[in-house]
Amino acid sequence: MTESKEYIATVTSKGQVTIPAAVREQLGISAQDRVIFRMGKDRSVMIEPLPMTLEEAFGSVAPLNRPENFDEIQRIAREERELKWLDKLSR
Repeated sequence: MTESKEYIATVTSKGQVTIPAAVREQLGISAQDRVIFRMGKDRSVMIEPLPMTLEEAFGSVAPLNRPENFDEIQRIAREERELKWLDKLSR
């Protein structure tokens, strides 16, 4: 069983709390990251990092080929969509 730890923080007049460094490290969160608070029926609160959305992830990985040929990507996507559609029709 893991050891339970407690951390105390003060709520500011604006309702803000600094997340202790040990908690930020454990959760892998840093400045500008978003977190989600989950409230339990027993008044408990869990805090978790908010998963990255697709829009936030855009551009975070460099493409294999630069510059990207968007016309070619569109053509390939259309062909794949047509193949899937034809496959459904043949069933």
